Amino acid sequence: MAKQKRGWREYLVNLGVRAVLWLALRLPYRWRVPFMGFVISRIAAPLAGWRRRIRANLALIMPDLPETEIRRLERAVPDNFGRSLIESYSGPDFIARAAAAPFTGGGVAALEEAKKQGRPVILITGHFGNHQAPRAALIAKGYRVGGLYMPMSNAFFNDRYVAELSRLGEPLFERSPRGLAQMVRFLKSGGMVGMVADHFMRHGEPVDFMGHPAWTALSAAEMALKYDAAIIPIYGLRRPDGLGLEIIVDTPIPHGDPLDMTRKMNASLEPLVEAHPDQWFWIHRRWKKPPD
Repeated sequence: MAKQKRGWREYLVNLGVRAVLWLALRLPYRWRVPFMGFVISRIAAPLAGWRRRIRANLALIMPDLPETEIRRLERAVPDNFGRSLIESYSGPDFIARAAAAPFTGGGVAALEEAKKQGRPVILITGHFGNHQAPRAALIAKGYRVGGLYMPMSNAFFNDRYVAELSRLGEPLFERSPRGLAQMVRFLKSGGMVGMVADHFMRHGEPVDFMGHPAWTALSAAEMALKYDAAIIPIYGLRRPDGLGLEIIVDTPIPHGDPLDMTRKMNASLEPLVEAHPDQWFWIHRRWKKPPD
């Protein structure tokens, strides 16, 4: 877990971000979302060095991309992030969009059956499209869904962000010993828990993702085995209009060896990244090596 900071730098950064969010939230939803995408893509991303990181990751994973496509993704990836950020701050407006999203994919029936049986479910997703959309959509449809989140290093920003995520639905569980204990109790009671699985985890295992080893936690698979939980990949795909959403539910991951299960989780996300590279968070240092 990142160490949280409350210094003057964090305070000023949070102040600037909150000012932009305040301005965006004054706009109608249909303008608010593309406005925030533009601000993050054209202003924040160059200042933060995100374009260099996107280019470096693409050079590793998709070395044959033409320069025109690389430049497009340098703008499109932060644009999707900005849209997702302001959507998460948009409360009822975003919930309405998520609730109206169609559910597609081979795992829809399995998800509905798990709900009927009251079986614990671990919902695996990635930083793709809007990864908050599946949780918001399921809660709106009467599913008991909690979310596991990674606290941000800027404590000022984290406080507000967690409060906004709570508006989309509760419970939320911090990735900490206390939060994980709360999550386990919720899961054992028959709840569903959403987990973002494409973080770099230094204490994980080097599991292949997009053709290269990426250090990935096995904890989701191990937890599914321990508590007899179904493990179902689910994603919030952004529609071409930039506002609409589609909830893609992949077929459940069969129980077995935790490492093999984790490989299948990564493999579930790969086709979506290949088909919609502008919707995956290439800003992550996903393939970095852990310290010795």
